Amino acid sequence: MNFKERYLAGEIEFEEIDLYISQWNNSDDTRTLAQFLGLNAEEEDVWIDDSDDALKEMLDSQK
Repeated sequence: MNFKERYLAGEIEFEEIDLYISQWNNSDDTRTLAQFLGLNAEEEDVWIDDSDDALKEMLDSQK
């Protein structure tokens, strides 16, 4: 399961995104970071253009 799936399932806290980013940075995974995290284009845009908090709010609305 990726970050988004685990977060929406209530298995992890949002702050664990940092661990996923670190894992991606230290891997040779060919996916983009957003793909690795399980984010769609809209979620990625909100995260990049706005903030972590904006992404968290967007994901929380999907719970």
